[in-house]
Amino acid sequence: MTHTPALPKVAFIGTGGTIASIGATPLELQDYGANGVMLQADEIVARVPELAMVAQVIPVRFAAVPSPNIYFPEWKALVLLCEKLVSEHPDLAGIVIGHGTASLEETAYFLGLTVKVNVPVVIVGSQRPMSALSTDAGMNLLNAVRVAAAPASRGLGVLTLLNDEIHAARDVTKTSTLRLQTFRTPDFGALGHADGDAIAYYRKPVRKVAPDSEFDVRGLDALPRVDIAYAYTGADGTAVRAFEAAGAKGIISAGFAPGSAGPGDMVALEAAAKNGVIVMQCTRAGSGRTFKGKRLREAGFLMTDNLNPQKARVLLALALTVTCDPAEIERIFLTY
Repeated sequence: MTHTPALPKVAFIGTGGTIASIGATPLELQDYGANGVMLQADEIVARVPELAMVAQVIPVRFAAVPSPNIYFPEWKALVLLCEKLVSEHPDLAGIVIGHGTASLEETAYFLGLTVKVNVPVVIVGSQRPMSALSTDAGMNLLNAVRVAAAPASRGLGVLTLLNDEIHAARDVTKTSTLRLQTFRTPDFGALGHADGDAIAYYRKPVRKVAPDSEFDVRGLDALPRVDIAYAYTGADGTAVRAFEAAGAKGIISAGFAPGSAGPGDMVALEAAAKNGVIVMQCTRAGSGRTFKGKRLREAGFLMTDNLNPQKARVLLALALTVTCDPAEIERIFLTY
């Protein structure tokens, strides 16, 4: 008598987003939110019965909201929920989190720096709602479950899965409003693919990832305020001064490529740095490292390496929970 191995056990946490949305008709591909219907995790799983062919999926209700509604309270709750699920299910192979694509990369990176579990955590979304003709929601979810269950996914940090591509949370970004191939890693490309016959990896991230990180959010009530000043010609520093007045502990300067603010913003940023605000130079280009030139050095600005502005904001906010020392912050940005 042949023995059929038990399917891996994977938890699915639903937070909402397009992957949870139901439009008015199968042809509603954009304004589906106007229908006001968003499914919880168990309702999503019920619509994808094929999941039972690849794993024992444990649906976990969390939220049913658009992803711009998700910030630190939800991030912290997800960190704690992941710990709880691993504690309650010692045989858990991995965790999948369904998420809207608008802020998916920020949640993925935050969890990639803070989650304290050893099983793979995979963030998944979709570009088309569950109700749409040719939706990507079901296949994305099924592949995310396969990735979370794959032994090869362990130790890679938090991952994202959309459009058959596996990306590292640190590097991935949303690059298109509507196309299915929207999530890309500009400088380096995908880690691997979820193909029909295998989860195939071709490279590994080298930057440090959770759970082996120095950040612990379990005792925090909030993150330090960090804002982003976006460069454009004619900017006169108004936004920078407003951020400082609002109590910003850090400001990410999303500068012109390869990494500089315009003259009006530069004066305001230099003043903020003199007043103790941590100012970090990034670029709006979406790809490539920043370089600390003479004026930036003299102004005391720090560099964000190759992180995009929204990722740099996440890391600076976490860095400020453990240190205000510029040298230590620079070390953190070269570590994670």
